[in-house]
Amino acid sequence: MGAGGRSNPHNHKSDVVVKRAPTTEPPFTLADIKKAIPPHCFQRSMIKSFSYLLRDLTAATILYHLAAAFIPRLPHPLQYFVWPVYWFVQGCVFMGTWLIAHECGHHAFSDHTWLEDTIGFVLHSCLLTPYFSWKISHRRHHANTGSLDRDEVYVPKTRSTLNKSAFYLDNPIGRTLTLVVKLSLGWYIYLSINAAGRPYDKFASHYDPRSPIFGDNERVLILMSDIGLLGFSFFLYKVAMIQGLAWLFCFYGGPLMVMNAFLVTITYLHHTHPSLPHFDDAEWNWMKGAFATVDRDYGVLNKVFHNITDTHVLHHLFSYIPHYHAMEATKAIRPILGEFYQSDDTPFFVALWRESKNCLFIEPDEVDEKNKGVYWYSNKY
Repeated sequence: MGAGGRSNPHNHKSDVVVKRAPTTEPPFTLADIKKAIPPHCFQRSMIKSFSYLLRDLTAATILYHLAAAFIPRLPHPLQYFVWPVYWFVQGCVFMGTWLIAHECGHHAFSDHTWLEDTIGFVLHSCLLTPYFSWKISHRRHHANTGSLDRDEVYVPKTRSTLNKSAFYLDNPIGRTLTLVVKLSLGWYIYLSINAAGRPYDKFASHYDPRSPIFGDNERVLILMSDIGLLGFSFFLYKVAMIQGLAWLFCFYGGPLMVMNAFLVTITYLHHTHPSLPHFDDAEWNWMKGAFATVDRDYGVLNKVFHNITDTHVLHHLFSYIPHYHAMEATKAIRPILGEFYQSDDTPFFVALWRESKNCLFIEPDEVDEKNKGVYWYSNKY
């Protein structure tokens, strides 16, 4: 981990010692990094982008028809084992489709913003995500990554501000219950009440056009997001009335839950690692924040998730690079970044448990008195 390298892949103990990421000003500029990337990596291809979208939609359609044709015909006990397999595979495809819409929000799908917003709005609405609401807060996250004062999501607490219940849950049973809630309901809790998000002086929600998350000129877009969700929810209601709630859950609800679990896992692990710093206003700047993230390895799912998992450092530097150029661009910048590039190939399910244990809260740097504005994860109290 750190120094442009990786943590020991054969040592997944929760107490493994990791090297902290550098917090000094880098000896290169953003322009230097950009020069290292082949120019074609910045070019968006509408044909390529649509081909990946078509691939995901085709895969989802084939999986649906296979499940509808064969699973109900299986012997009754066997169905209970096969449905979860379908939910997992279809949920991964849903996640890939969700990430295509995520690219639309970053202007990485095509050169036409109106087309990106149209596609992103439709895709995210069909996956019960408020497109414009999340696009706005997510862009603000990219602009303030690693800032304890302005980052929008996964803003860690200090030991003194952490809710006391977190300490009572700091045990295997408590962590298991916390992860179950986080992976099943965490995404909607965040959208609804801004849990794990930036603290505001009044109630904040991605569904509320009056929320302090948004500016006055953005409130009509939040209303549009809500209309999209209500419209698709009404469609799901009609389907449930015809096919039944069990049918709807088996073919749509189960995969959606898997997608939500991966969405929380991916975003959490990208910004939660013992080697990653957080900064207060005295120490933060955009470049430091952009490096306060880590690439993760999800194996074959890297391709299913359009490489957002293992090229996330690049994504925070140049979020408008299309995913189909991200691997090439990441390889190009790693020699420039050196120790500023962070990656970890620990299996994500192992890392999820490890980080939930080791990254309970943050504390100021105890080693360097000059860097009191730098905070690190800890679980010692």
